[in-house]
Parts: sequence; C-alpha cells; structure tokens
Amino acid sequence: MVVGEVASRVDLLVIGGGPGGYAAALNASRLGRKVSLVESKFIGGTCLNVGCIPSKALIEIADLAYLGNNNEDFGVKISTNVDMLKVNEHIHKLVNELSAGVSFLLEKAEVNVINGTARFTRSDRVAVEKEGGELEHLEFRDAIVATGSSPVSLPNLPTDGERIVDSEVLLFQNYVPEQLTLVGGGYIGVELATVYAKLGSRVVIVESEEQLLPGFNKNLSKKLESGLRSLGIGICLGYKAVSHNKNELIIENSEESSSIPSDLVAVVAGRKPNTDSVNIKESGASLLPSGHVKVDAQRRATSHVFAIGDLTEGPALAHKATSEAKIAADVACGLRNAFEPNCIPMVVFSDPQIVAVGIDPDLDEYSEMNLNSFRFPFSASSRAKTLGDSSGFVNLVADEEGTVVGFQAIGKHVAELAGEAALAIETALSIEDLAGTIHAHPTMGETIAEGALGLSGEPLHLSGS
Repeated sequence: MVVGEVASRVDLLVIGGGPGGYAAALNASRLGRKVSLVESKFIGGTCLNVGCIPSKALIEIADLAYLGNNNEDFGVKISTNVDMLKVNEHIHKLVNELSAGVSFLLEKAEVNVINGTARFTRSDRVAVEKEGGELEHLEFRDAIVATGSSPVSLPNLPTDGERIVDSEVLLFQNYVPEQLTLVGGGYIGVELATVYAKLGSRVVIVESEEQLLPGFNKNLSKKLESGLRSLGIGICLGYKAVSHNKNELIIENSEESSSIPSDLVAVVAGRKPNTDSVNIKESGASLLPSGHVKVDAQRRATSHVFAIGDLTEGPALAHKATSEAKIAADVACGLRNAFEPNCIPMVVFSDPQIVAVGIDPDLDEYSEMNLNSFRFPFSASSRAKTLGDSSGFVNLVADEEGTVVGFQAIGKHVAELAGEAALAIETALSIEDLAGTIHAHPTMGETIAEGALGLSGEPLHLSGS
C-alpha cells in the first residue's frame, strides 16, 4: 500500500447524487444503513440541473412565448416578448430550489455527502478526488453506483461551447439563435427543436435514421413529424452530419450532399453511460458491448456493488433510475426485491406530446401475439376540442384475454395520461376494468376509457366502429 492511502471505512457508499443516487441514499438510510454519498458536481445530477427539469421549464416558457402565434381565432389577441437572460435566471432559481430541497432531505436522513469524483481502485475501495487534487480513500461494505450518462459526442463535430454545443449547453443560451440545427432526432432533439421553434429560431433536425424518435411507434413518429413541420421545423431524415464550415452544416446521404445555414449546431445524438469515469471494472463488474454495466434483477454488478440508472440497460430515464434505486437499497439492506417492471412509461414533451407505455403492436417482436388494439381519435374528444387541438389519438392495446398490455398517445397534454396507462398495465387491468371506471368529464383521461369501450366493442362517442 502506498503511504497516504489509509482508507476510511464506510457502511453503504452511494456514488452519484442524481435521481437514482439520492433516492438510493434516502431509501438505505430509512432502512438503518449509515450512508455516504459522493457527488462530483451537483446534487440532483443531470436531470435536475441540466436535463429534465430545466428543459421542461424551458418548454413551458416557449409555450407561453408562442401563444400569440396560435392560428385558431379564440377571440383573444396576444403579443409576447422573450428575455433569455431573465428566462435563465428563472430556470437557475428553480433548479437551485429543487437541489436545495434534495440536499435538505439528505441532511435530515443523516447522509454524509462528499464532494468529489470517486473511482474504484479495487472491489471494496474507491479513491475520491476532491477539489484541489486531494485524495480520500474509502472502503465500503456495499456500494450503489449511479453516475448517470453524458451526451454522445461526434468526432466530426467536436463541441466548442459556442458554435457547436451539446444539449446541456443549449438549454442555457442567453440568446435565441436565428438558425439552429439539431443533429439527432431522438426525444432530446425533438423537444429542443420544439422549444426554439416557438422562441423564434429557424430550426432544422438532421436524423440519420428514416424516422424521428427511432424505436418509437412509426404512427406516432409520422404524426409528430407533421406537427413539427407545422411549427416550421425542417426535418432531414436519412442524412448524416458530416462537418461544420463557418455558418453551414454539411450533411449527406447515399445519394447527395447538402448544406444547412446554421448559426448554432447542437449535437443531440443520444447519451452514453458514465462507466469510465468511475472505473467500475476495477470493482469486478462486467460491461456489456453497449458500455452498460451488466447487472442482475437485484441490480447487482458484483456481490457487494450495485449499478442503477443510465449505467444499466434500458431507457435513460430518471423514473427508471428512481425505481431501480429502491430495489438496490432494499437488496443491499437484506430485503428481497427485484426490478421486473411490466412497463416503463416513455414521454416526449414535444408539440404534440407523445406517450408510449408497454407493448407496441406494430413492433415485429410482438407479431406472434394475438393482440387487439383500438384507436380513439381526439376529434371525438370534447376536452381536446376545448384545448384547440383535436388532431391526436390514444391507442389502447390488449392481449387475447382482454388484459391491457400497451398504450400509445399523441396530442396536447397526453403526458398526463402516462400514469394511468402504466398503472393499468402493471396491475394487469382488463379492458372492462378501465371501461367501467368513471372518468371525470371533460378530461383527457376520458380518452383512455373511450379506448377501452372501443376494445370491448361498445364505443360511445364513435359511430360505425
């Protein structure tokens, strides 16, 4: 052992203070463990500080700014003005309040928070590098690793923080770019495209696949594409970004090369797990070809090291990490538990919004299942009519026994339907259960009941079905 490497003993070590990490720390503390949490940057992690929370706040602001551009004449004339400096002040204040709230919870739970970057040096030890380069060595009984993910970089489009940026920088621009190009048409790309189009930018999305939101239901993707184009967003599908030259982004497909005028280019091509930064292989953990940590249903990577959140396979979502945190904390504390969800809801806060929960009947992997589905259009929804947008739909999916197994929706405010859909699938509700549940009128939630009525052969607000 090198002189100066005398380690302090800790009971349960959590690495990462994002939604997965702080939830794991709080759960383990409630179960009687003495918890130490190491966070390299900000309590709350990417989601709270530079991801979910600021992006959703910016979406709401963009919606307000866009009110005056509504093509429907409701008898109200509105003009708006956006001050991006004040917008950023508002978002930073919101983030700070939420981060302080999490810190308060950790303090009340007597979690020892250590600021620094932890790296495994062996199966039961980490070295924590603090500000100034000071090292602290910790030996642990159990560890839960929740170091999250980082934006994917493209070698041919290196970010410089000014003309070429990643999603985290784009969220806090102090101006609205005149011409913005987003390289990537996943959920991050389409959400930020929606924001800046409503704020006044001329926006173009470049996506190498042949649809927006690769992996999502194709009907939802096509409907979303139509909605984004109505906002004036240009969409280049099947193109790859090749290089950036002054104020132009060069793109190409198998047949041609083209250029897009761009004051600002945002690389939003996905995220990668932060496994290298924590040196997790030194703990004895194994990595999958994707770079994710291999874990079992209890989230164990080794006998005493657990990995959760974006480090593991599955959608990189805060609510997945929080759910996995409970599993890992329970198991580390000697309780029986396993991460075996029937569904993980996916929500895209674009315009229109998208929800996908459970089985998608259009995917080939489910082609041999005897599935039934019913699409209820919002043109028959009184609430959608009052909201001024009835172009979307819900699609409810049931198996041959009539059990609800899937749900897809697109339209205004459909994000709020994700909870009921996930609950129905997790609890194996029947279509009769949903159809027989009294839903408040007029609400978007009624459309779920309408879908169930349609599946049962008794549609109420549709004729000839």
